[in-house]
Amino acid sequence: MKKTYEPLNMVMNGRYAVLYGKLTPSIQREILARMAELIEEERDYEDKGNYGHFCNILPTIAIDEVLQRNGKSPEEAFELISTHMWAALTPATFQRLSRIPFFLPVMRKIIPLGFKYGSGKGWKYVWHPEDPKDFYRFETLECLYRYEFSKHGVLDRFGPMFCRSDIINYGNLHNIDFIRTRTLCQGGDCCDFRFVRHRKGEVWERTKSI
Repeated sequence: MKKTYEPLNMVMNGRYAVLYGKLTPSIQREILARMAELIEEERDYEDKGNYGHFCNILPTIAIDEVLQRNGKSPEEAFELISTHMWAALTPATFQRLSRIPFFLPVMRKIIPLGFKYGSGKGWKYVWHPEDPKDFYRFETLECLYRYEFSKHGVLDRFGPMFCRSDIINYGNLHNIDFIRTRTLCQGGDCCDFRFVRHRKGEVWERTKSI
C-alpha cells in the first residue's frame, strides 16, 4: 500500500491493522475521522522520515480516544492496544539474525543508516563509531514519541508501551545483552541503548532493561 499521510493507509501500514479489522464499521469510521484531524494537526512533523513512526503514533492516539468514547475504560483500551501492538513485532527475526557472527558489526552500520532515512523532525541521536567490535551503543536525545504523547496527554500510558517494543525485539538476542537504563518516555534525559556480545560458552546474566 502506498505510503501516504492518509488515515486508512497509515493504519494498514502500522501495527494496528489486525485490531482495526476487528472493530465495528462505526468505530472504524470514528478512528479514521479522528486520524484525519490528527494528521492536519501534526503537519509540521509529517515529513518522509517520520511516516513509519506516525503510522503507529497517530492510530494509538485515535484508537484510544475512540474506544474510550465508546465505553471502554482506559485500562481496557490500553489492554487492546498494547496486546495488538506488541503482537505485531517480530522478535524471532532478530533472534535468528543475532546468531550470525557479524550481526553486531552489521547493526553498527544498519541502525544509523536506517535512522537517517527513517527519522525526521523531532529526533536526535549520538553515535559512537569508536566503540570496540563486541560493544555497540548510541543515545536518543530527542524522541517524536515523547513529543507527541506528551502533547496529547498520554505519555505515561503509551510512552513506556513503545519503549517495551525494544525489549521484546532485542531482549533475547543470541549471546548479546541488550542494556538500557533509561528512556525519554520514562523520565530519562536520553534513551541509552547498549548491546554487548558475549563469547560462546561465556557465563553471563541478561540485563533487565527498561
